[in-house]
Amino acid sequence: MILELDLPLRGVAAGLIIAAPVGPVNVFCLQKTLEHGSKSGILSGLGAALADMLYGGIAGFGISLVIQFLIGEQFWIRLVGGILLMGVGVIYYRKPAYALKSAEAGKASHSDLVTAFLLTAANPSTVLSFLAVLATLGMGQHREIWQTSLLVAGIFCGSMAWWLTLVGIANVFRSRVTQNTMRWMNRVAGIAIGTFGLVNVLLSRGLKH
Repeated sequence: MILELDLPLRGVAAGLIIAAPVGPVNVFCLQKTLEHGSKSGILSGLGAALADMLYGGIAGFGISLVIQFLIGEQFWIRLVGGILLMGVGVIYYRKPAYALKSAEAGKASHSDLVTAFLLTAANPSTVLSFLAVLATLGMGQHREIWQTSLLVAGIFCGSMAWWLTLVGIANVFRSRVTQNTMRWMNRVAGIAIGTFGLVNVLLSRGLKH
């Protein structure tokens, strides 16, 4: 019973470890929260948490065929994903800044969720990171389906806890953000996301045989 209760807690730890490092989704979530409010940020975080749960499930259930495909096709995944990230970076860099008073608080849409999901899923290192984290936390061995389900649920909760915390912190400072600040935020977000994309493209060159 102690082991059964321990699994979701370890899943929470894995979700936090995977979600917390700075990456394009962190930048995207912050930008959405500052521009449109907490609802947009939470939807973005939810999209990322769902992608984390998907990859956590692949790693946790040991779906070897999918894992082998992701590892074997790293070149194309990094190349295509990197180009897409660079495109998103250009869009955000060129995006005009609007005064927060005129920004609609309820402008959040499901596109925020989908974009964050795709940004997370497009990162081929996510599933490999889960494999490493699960092994480090002693969760790599085979288990019953219901036990692994507890683990995956914990991963979602841990990832979502990080995004809720990030959105909450960003929302506290939202009232201090000016239109000029948003202009620079858009540029920083564009450069950051584009840089992550460029790194993936460069890494893909090293994977080509």
